[in-house]
Amino acid sequence: MDTTLTRRLAGAALLGTILVSPLGAADQAAAAPRHGFTPHPAVAWGSNLDGRLGDGTTQPRQTPVAVTGLLSVAQLGAGTGYGIALLANGTLRAWGDNERGPLGDGTETDHSTPGVVTGLDEVTAVAAGAVHALALRRDGTVWAWGDNSSGQLGLGVIDPNPQLTPVRVPGLTKVRAIFARDSYSMAMLADGTVLAWGNNSAGVLGNGTFGTDDPHPTPVRGLHGVRTIAAGSGHVLALRRDGTVLSWGANNFGQLGRGTVSQTPSPLPAPVEGLTGVAAIATGLRHSLALRKDGTVRSWGDNSAGELGVGVFGGVRDRPVTVRRLAGARAVAAGFDTSYALSRGDDHVVHAWGRDDTGQLGDGSTTGRALPVTIQTSLDAVAAVVAGNGFALAAG
Repeated sequence: MDTTLTRRLAGAALLGTILVSPLGAADQAAAAPRHGFTPHPAVAWGSNLDGRLGDGTTQPRQTPVAVTGLLSVAQLGAGTGYGIALLANGTLRAWGDNERGPLGDGTETDHSTPGVVTGLDEVTAVAAGAVHALALRRDGTVWAWGDNSSGQLGLGVIDPNPQLTPVRVPGLTKVRAIFARDSYSMAMLADGTVLAWGNNSAGVLGNGTFGTDDPHPTPVRGLHGVRTIAAGSGHVLALRRDGTVLSWGANNFGQLGRGTVSQTPSPLPAPVEGLTGVAAIATGLRHSLALRKDGTVRSWGDNSAGELGVGVFGGVRDRPVTVRRLAGARAVAAGFDTSYALSRGDDHVVHAWGRDDTGQLGDGSTTGRALPVTIQTSLDAVAAVVAGNGFALAAG
């Protein structure tokens, strides 16, 4: 286990002087439970520090292995060093690094197999931040636990002491969807309003400012007609119902897709340049992905590890470009410096590209890829994939 929270957050990499922390992925290629949803087992691969793969060991895996005991997964999330699963019965299981309490079991003890998140049932969605987590219950309320040092639990206070078991976020009702990443959180209400709270060093709260954290859920300015959110490490995307995408936050690697690169965050939503017909979005450490309705994928931002999938390593792309050798995609996800897609044509496989130093691409090697490679899993049909720090999870 990492010895300090500072050491953990430093693992995100540096966005200039912007303080950001490692990502969760609950808002990526994972659907919330729905009527008729078929339960799924789960697999994991990549780094296994602190048991984040959930297979009962701390041994790294370069190809997918089963997460112990998970046979009815409805949704997955991945934090910095932990995994979390919503089961079909509305309860939660979590495993891996538990410093600051993201596993929600009342302790800060790591465990390498899934354990019960205390006191929650009737959960319909889960979202994983760096070292905090959110749960949406059937009654439209939101519950939070873990680190609160930036006010990311939405409790109205910034507290250096973690919350080790779930507590209700006050004042939040009629919530339709939740999102978490790094040290901030977001909620979409039934009326389409999007609220944000927590760390605002990169302007991700979308309130027109950056640098001042806010522990109170506050509306993101200028959003309407929003279908979903992708919360990234220092930047955010919003997919509108008309198939266009808005972005805000850090832009020092062109991750906002506006045709510019700037060391100054952009704290208000504005359109991603030239992007239409989008069906899904995903955000990584310093890059972004958009799945278009025609099954092609666009990428932009940092390409130092090949995470844009354009066939070369290095450089930035400040406007969306097409991921090569990938067609007929049906979902996208992003890890730190990695990208993933699911295929319409073969639902048994995962496509992956980008950094692979811990085996997080899952192709049996530790060789980074600037073009998509195909990963075979033991799953009958891959329904979801999410990624954290050097590891990935899939259910199907």
